[in-house]
Amino acid sequence: MLEKNQVHKAEITALTSEGSGVCRIDGMAVFVPETAVGDVCEVRIVKVLKSYAFGIVEKLITPSPDRISDNCPVYKKCGGCLLRHISYEAECRTKNDIVRDAFQRIGGLSPQFDDFLGAEATEHYRNKAQYPLAVQDGKAVCGFYAPRSHRVIPVENCALQPEIFSDIIKIVLDYINEKKLSVYDENSNTGIIRHIYLRRGAHSGEIMVCLVVRRDISRQLSALCRRLTEKFSDIKSIVMNINSLKTNVILGDECVTLWGSDVISDTMCGNTVEISPLSFYQVNTVQAERLYGKALEYAAPEKSEVIADLYCGAGTIGLSMAKQAAKIIGVEIVPQAVENAKKNALRNNIANAEFHCGDAGEVFGKLRKQGCKPDIIVIDPPRKGCFPETISVIAKAAPSRIVIISCNPATAARDAKLLSEHGYSADKVCGVDLFPRTGHVECVVLMSRDKT
Repeated sequence: MLEKNQVHKAEITALTSEGSGVCRIDGMAVFVPETAVGDVCEVRIVKVLKSYAFGIVEKLITPSPDRISDNCPVYKKCGGCLLRHISYEAECRTKNDIVRDAFQRIGGLSPQFDDFLGAEATEHYRNKAQYPLAVQDGKAVCGFYAPRSHRVIPVENCALQPEIFSDIIKIVLDYINEKKLSVYDENSNTGIIRHIYLRRGAHSGEIMVCLVVRRDISRQLSALCRRLTEKFSDIKSIVMNINSLKTNVILGDECVTLWGSDVISDTMCGNTVEISPLSFYQVNTVQAERLYGKALEYAAPEKSEVIADLYCGAGTIGLSMAKQAAKIIGVEIVPQAVENAKKNALRNNIANAEFHCGDAGEVFGKLRKQGCKPDIIVIDPPRKGCFPETISVIAKAAPSRIVIISCNPATAARDAKLLSEHGYSADKVCGVDLFPRTGHVECVVLMSRDKT
């Protein structure tokens, strides 16, 4: 048995979705952070469990060819970029392996795996950032949480965010400190300002500044609105989101527009879309367009076919398919997102789309009883995947094709396995990297009903 503080020489043979290297010592899997496949190192055991252990690098003996140097001063602290120490080519190989492993091992499935879609831009690609605030050395700071904690690591320039975001948060922080506005402390549940939340249209350049607060402080923010809009002409919306609850959830339900529009606009797959603070919108627009393009390829709708778009958000997926289909029926639980979806359809003169608000499984079940019989169902659930009841409702609808879009290959594989038990086969899977340098990876799955 391995014991804590033992040091062993080992070679890293794989990477996990959390970015840790994997080696085997005395037959046991040992997870070692900040390593690369091919590293030969001395590993100090720091924790031993029944079937696996954790270690840290005591000494790097032979570095992997995949290793690169990186100039980000905080990536080892903030926990956002888990893979900045390896080349992007190696990152894509790792993520492709993660997708394949999920469907073959977790799902027990044997689909065709299409070529992995890596990103052309690995920096400044995000269109959204949410910065928690804290008080350090008597001043308000913002950044990102350290791994497995709510300790804020101050970040002035994140390589994944648009450079203009750094300029905006500096002005906001200077204003907070100048006016001595109180910063939220989640331990004592005191203070006012919780997060700085920024969104930007990748194609339009329009920016939304959203301040998440515990109570209405609109009067105290009027001068900040003037400073921001005088400095940044791309700012089209400044919003205050009120979240009075003691919770880890960032946004509350109430939004108050302080300046400009309630929403910003962007283009997705050729359609103009409106984005509100509460709307789901993929954070990497360029890669999302490739993701949705692959979903359209898999769905392959004909002009006579009806598509049900479950977990539709602001309607971007369904609307990208509307011209090829007879009708789009979207279902989304967030009311503001449903309103955005309806407006997006109107703005793009799409008359064959309708949207319903509520739980995907419940609403779609009611629509089925009313005679809704889609030929294709597209689902884009949250990371936790679909509830078994939702899978059952989808299967009972008996569409000829189901397309799964997922930010979690493990739950996508689980859901695909459940659908296979209802008479569907997993035909194709494609991994897509929407989050370069992080441990996250998306995938698209095509499932077809067994005609026998």
